[in-house]
Formats: sequence, structure tokens, C-alpha cells
Amino acid sequence: MRPNAMPAQDSAAPAEAVTPLMRGLTVLRRLTDTDGSCSLSALERASGLARSTVDRITATLARMGYVRLDGRDAVVAPRLMELGNAYLAALRLPKLLDPHADALADGLDESVSLAVADRDGIRFIHQATRRRAMSLSFRIGDLLPAERTAPGPLFATEWDEADWKRWHERRAADPEDRGFPAVPLRSRPLAGSGGSTLGDDFEERTRQARDQGWALDDQLIEPGLVALAMPVREADGRIACVVSVVSHTSRHSADDLHGTLLPRLRSAVAAMERELHEAPPAAPDAPSGLATWTGASKQELGREFVESLARGLTVITSFGEGRAELTLTEVAEATGLPRATARRALITLEHLGYVTARDRVFRLTPRVLGLGYPSLSRVTLPDIAAPHLTALSEQVLESTSLAVLTGDEIQYTARVAPSRIMSVNFTVGTRLPAYPTSLGRVMLADQTERKLPEVASLTSRTVTDPDALRAALDRVRREGYALVDEELEEGLRSIAVPVRDRGGRVVAAVNIAMHSSRRTIEECVAELLPELRATAARIEADLHVAGRFRKVPSI
Repeated sequence: MRPNAMPAQDSAAPAEAVTPLMRGLTVLRRLTDTDGSCSLSALERASGLARSTVDRITATLARMGYVRLDGRDAVVAPRLMELGNAYLAALRLPKLLDPHADALADGLDESVSLAVADRDGIRFIHQATRRRAMSLSFRIGDLLPAERTAPGPLFATEWDEADWKRWHERRAADPEDRGFPAVPLRSRPLAGSGGSTLGDDFEERTRQARDQGWALDDQLIEPGLVALAMPVREADGRIACVVSVVSHTSRHSADDLHGTLLPRLRSAVAAMERELHEAPPAAPDAPSGLATWTGASKQELGREFVESLARGLTVITSFGEGRAELTLTEVAEATGLPRATARRALITLEHLGYVTARDRVFRLTPRVLGLGYPSLSRVTLPDIAAPHLTALSEQVLESTSLAVLTGDEIQYTARVAPSRIMSVNFTVGTRLPAYPTSLGRVMLADQTERKLPEVASLTSRTVTDPDALRAALDRVRREGYALVDEELEEGLRSIAVPVRDRGGRVVAAVNIAMHSSRRTIEECVAELLPELRATAARIEADLHVAGRFRKVPSI
């Protein structure tokens, strides 16, 4: 396991630091290093913590919905992204600049990234990638060494003497970049602290970037990868972020990338700066508030629940849009925590580099994105739904599914079937006509202006009359669910509800399917529908967190 880059400050922890919070953050960093999934025994070894401590921390994180315990493994869960979302919302750059980056990527047909400085590294806050056989694997939240990137020299133009000293020390201590799991190890160790056998003279590149206003990465991360970067500046001239166009040498050389694409990159950066400078002040969004578990009794939560860890993480979520800078009093008010508790949590987070403090005002740092965000930033809707479908199937002992609408058909994207001699047998990827299925009717009902699909009789019960089908869809729209009885196949009965995105649009549907002999229609509505709706609500809650700053793929 490669260690997490940029460890906590070398100085001893302050006397008022919250030890359980420090340990919990260590576990989350180690989970991030292992791409979001790790056995509890491996976490014990990687963190250096006692197994009983690891068990209590992961149990607490599971109770919060931040990890899922799958047998002997701990797996990061989508709700953990609310920590990184707090930073991104406070930063505001994704909300303002992501559409411009996406448009640039579409116009150039190349990948485009937005990055911010994280001490002597860079961390991505947005990725607009191209779907190709040769595609880029960087994710939101990934941390890269500044000297092996195009944005790095641009950020380094603002470094002071202490920053350069820290960079030299880090290079000397980690010559192969083992502290940066997102990049390949250097093939050969550095020749010295100021340069490398790979040929990158970072200080000279920084001088050139200062003079030129742009920078190139000519295969510094790995052979074949090239990038061109320019800074997006605040009104006062400071660098807010850096935008990069990333390609590979089969499409562009570094010189060609600069010669061909720089004018269009300049134009995009100018548009981004206008957006940034002209944006009105952000209206504060509602803070998450004190989670219910922090006010519950120890008896309710269980003796394994580490309350001080949960409260410390809640402090991170007190930040957000319009709340980029908070005083101690404001953090306490936003979370509902006692002022003394909030103060100790902030002291701990500052010591570990997750917040900065200046003139008694606190801000989140990009390091917050290192808490699970990279592995979760590419999660799909089927990934989100799978554990919830499994839990539902185990509860009702029937087959459960997630599907999306593709034209006039549904496509199964996630499936869980119980262990039965006779069970509903549709595999992931199967396509079926939408109109005779409960999944399809739920999704068709959301599209009020859609022309009815062509229908054919599949069984004696299939609704084929256009008026009757239109009435059935109206009923689904009113009642919020669809129950289809033997219209697709004799003996098959199913009930489905919609899954909606943050904007309220139906993006998928979940169902329970069974043989008609196992439950009556009335029993399906009375017994299964409440559980199905609760499952859809849990999927939506995860989807809304995961989809706040990125589009979650439905397939």
C-alpha cells in the first residue's frame, strides 16, 4: 500500500486535539489509498491502530453512512462525499466554471481538468473526459506532485521561500513519489532535490510559466501523456484554479498542443474569469445541522459508536456555499455543537491540514477531497443502488432490479435475486419493451409529452389499447408506483417506483418481481410497496450527494 501524500504536520498534536477524530481521519485516508475498499485487518496494519480501535471507527463510520461493512471489508459509501462536497460548495469554482470546462472539452474533443493548489501538490476539482480506448484515469480529488504536472509550475509562481523549502524536503524524502497514489512511481530516483533523471527542471519551468502565462506537461506523469495549462485568476490577480487540456502523443505532441490549442484555451480562460469576477455573492445554503445521532444517547447508538469522531466530521459539513469562511461561533451554530466541542474539532482539523485559520476565521482546504472522494467520484447509479437492492431482496426474499429507459425499452442495470429454485431471471443488460413492465411504466409516466410506444400483445393480459395504456400511465403518475400483473409473461407480477435525481427528474426505476402465486396484488401494495419506496429513497439520498458536483452515469 502506498502511503497517503502530505501527511499530517510533523509537530506533535496540540493538547486539545481530539484523538478519536485524528484516528478516524487516518482510517478514511487509508481507505482512500486503497481505492475505497480494504479489509479490516489491512486497515489495522496500514493505520498502525489497534484492531479494536479500527472496529469502533469503522462501526461509527458505518452508522453515519460514510462506509459500508461488507463481510470483513470496509467500503466507502456515497454519503462520504458530503465532506468533499462541503469544500467544493464553499469554493464555488465548480458551480461557476464546470460548464465552461465541459464546453471546452466538447469543442476541442480533448479532456479538460480544473485543479487547485494543495500545498506543494495539485488536486483536481473537475474532470471532463473523453470516451476513448485510451482514456485518462484521474479523478476528482486525486493529488499529484506539482513538478510532474502542467498546473504545478503555474501554482509555484506564487510560492514563497517556505513553500520552496517544503517542496525540496518532500522531493528528497520521497524520490519515487510513493506518497502520491494517483500517479505511477518514477522509473528512476531523482538525481537531486532540484531536478530529476526524467529531465524536468521544475524551478526553470516555473520561471517560464511566470513569463509565458501558460505551462506544458510533456510526458512527466507517464509516457504518452501531454497537457497544456493556464491559470484562472481572481479579480485581485491571485490564481483561483488552473485549467488544463490533456491529450496523448498519438493525437498531439506537446508543441502541437501548445501551437494548436492555446488560442482556444485563452478564450475559455477569459470567459471563466468573467464568470468568476461578475458572479454575485453566494447566498448561504442551509447547513447540515447537528445530525440526529450526535444528540442520541449512547444506549441508542451502541457502545461502539465514537461520538467525538462523528461530531468532528460534522464540523466539516458546516461549511458550504455562502459559508466559505466561518468563525468558531458560526461553526457551533451551524452544527448545534457546544462551542468548546466545535473548538477542539477545529483545532484538530487545522493540525491535520483540513482547515486553515486566519484572524479567527476558518476555511476548508482541498485536503478534504482526499477523504474518499477520488474513489467515489466515478461511482455509477448501479453502484449506488446495488447494496440497497441487496438489502431489499434479503428482506422481502424476492428479486429486485434497477433499470433505465432507452428509447421505448428498459435496460436492466442492476439485479439481485434470492436463492430460490424458481426466481425471476433477467440479467444485467437485458432489454425489454417498456410498456408491459412496471419499471417501464414508472419511467414512461414521467414523460408526459412523450408519444406512446408501439405495443403488441405479449400475453392475454397485456394492455394494448392506447386509451387504456394512457389511463394506466396517468394512474402511475398520480399514485407514484406501477404494478403490472402478467402483462409481460404469464405468472410474472412486479411492482416499481421511480428514482429521481437532484432536480426531481426520473432517471431510473426500481422494482420487486415475483411469481404471481407468492403474493396477491393487495399484499404487494400493502407489504412490498412501503419497503420499495424506502429503498428508492435511500438510493436517491446517495444519488443526490454523489451527483451534486458531477453527473452520475445511469449505466
